[in-house]
Amino acid sequence: MALEMEDLAMIRKAESIQDELWSLVAQWNNFAKDTIGKQLVRAADSIGANMAESYGRFNYGEKIQFLYYARGSLFETKYWLNRALSRNLIGLADHEAYASALSDIARQINSFVGHLKTKRGQSSKPSAREEQAPYRLDQFEEATDLVFSEDDLGFLGHF
Repeated sequence: MALEMEDLAMIRKAESIQDELWSLVAQWNNFAKDTIGKQLVRAADSIGANMAESYGRFNYGEKIQFLYYARGSLFETKYWLNRALSRNLIGLADHEAYASALSDIARQINSFVGHLKTKRGQSSKPSAREEQAPYRLDQFEEATDLVFSEDDLGFLGHF
């Protein structure tokens, strides 16, 4: 396993895509930048940011949660790429290349989450458990005091 966050291939690949998208969006007109461009760049930047946040967490559950956030940002990035394609801000070849690269990162995230879940299960410390008390119904069968009588509930038949 990598010792430094920067050594993780999925973070390096995400950073590369983020930087390419930044350069691409920087060339758009102001309207395109303000509507789609900012959203696209923020979503792409959030992928790597959440991976980095995950790397800095000690608890496996927190690590996994931030990887899920990264994956969500990845799908948001794909959404904005689709919008950019449909509005002729990006070519089909570029769109397909980014979508494919993002899908690769998504698979890496899923694989890493699976690894963390396995590792979390292996690191569980044994704990003391008390024996569960039996659940008994027979103690209630002896009760003869009714909360409501048949006469009390008779009004329900009028509905």
